[in-house]
Amino acid sequence: MQAAPQTGLAQALALGASLAVCFAAAAVASAFTAPAIGTWYARLAKPAWTPPNRLFGPVWTALYLSMAVAAWLVWRRAGLAGARLPLSIFGVQLALNALWSILFFGLQRPALAFAEIILLWASILATIVSFHRVVPAAALVLIPYLLWVSYAAALNFSIWKLNP
Repeated sequence: MQAAPQTGLAQALALGASLAVCFAAAAVASAFTAPAIGTWYARLAKPAWTPPNRLFGPVWTALYLSMAVAAWLVWRRAGLAGARLPLSIFGVQLALNALWSILFFGLQRPALAFAEIILLWASILATIVSFHRVVPAAALVLIPYLLWVSYAAALNFSIWKLNP
């Protein structure tokens, strides 16, 4: 594997780029989520185990931060050329992450969002597997993300079924 440049400046710039990309996806998701929380989402029937709305922001902030760090760790170990496939898979899952909010909150289509979240879950798992081959710690950092999306998928499914 080709090692990434090890200068402090290069590492800081790469971490900054990773954070920017991940939080850009978060901003896209939020642009579709925030307007629907107090209106459409508030009116939906939800299961008793739905977390309070105030929990979502801090959880997602921590998850996007962990995604950025995981991608940076992979870049740091292998460089862009050496980690092309794992970072591409990561990019796909990040796009699917933002797309889910567009489908669920923006288009208000829980059934379509559920189908998409299954793809998102599989892409997160593929990211974890590919990251593990490069930096096992980067894969471990993504486990809470996979668990949260598993929970979100169950919640999405329940909301879909409760709101035909």
